Amino acid sequence: MPIQVIGAGLGRTGTMSLKVALEELGFAKCYHMLELLMNPQQVVYWESASERKPVDWEALFEGYLAAVDYPACRYYRELMARYPEAKVILTVRDPESWFESASETIFNVGRQRPGEDEAPPQLPFPGDPQLFGRIFGMVHRDFWQGDFEDALDNRERMVQLFNQHTEAVKAYVPADKLLVYEVKEGWEPLCRFLGVPVPEGKPFPRLNDRQTFKNRIDEHRRDAAGPAEHGAV
Repeated sequence: MPIQVIGAGLGRTGTMSLKVALEELGFAKCYHMLELLMNPQQVVYWESASERKPVDWEALFEGYLAAVDYPACRYYRELMARYPEAKVILTVRDPESWFESASETIFNVGRQRPGEDEAPPQLPFPGDPQLFGRIFGMVHRDFWQGDFEDALDNRERMVQLFNQHTEAVKAYVPADKLLVYEVKEGWEPLCRFLGVPVPEGKPFPRLNDRQTFKNRIDEHRRDAAGPAEHGAV
């Protein structure tokens, strides 16, 4: 089946909670940045999108009914063109709070520092280092340096860019296909927009807060380091 829900919200706007909520509502599976990190060979599709080359979206999204978070949110226009019946969800939050959360989490993962090569020397995930180097190199070029103008430490500019993204999505997506949504609103507006019943007796997922994100990255770093750095012989 084709993609039915496109997430246009930036990372750290509740995209992990939305992913799990959508899957609970029957839109399973839902693509998220974690899917790419677990399947790093998929970077070839996103590199093609980045280079404005044809993308085999069906091959990439085989088995998926929704896509949220990075890298999909960057290509919401292309995905809308490929899946014209899909609905779009723009997750938002207070821009100042978003900047603080992103600065403590995603801005510090795979970020290229002055004097470093294409990717950081210590990647926080186990797997093929070349593929992860390509992923984080792409993130650096497209998001940190491109969309965010290499201004990750500039609070004022980052808040402006966040607001610009919100307004751009609202201007581009037809109103009848768009839900501007804060995950703290819970099930009701999401279910109403998607035309599905509210799950009975199930709390809305509240996932991937700052500390959970940091703990997950620390765990990945330990896994990537291997037994030698844990004192094993």
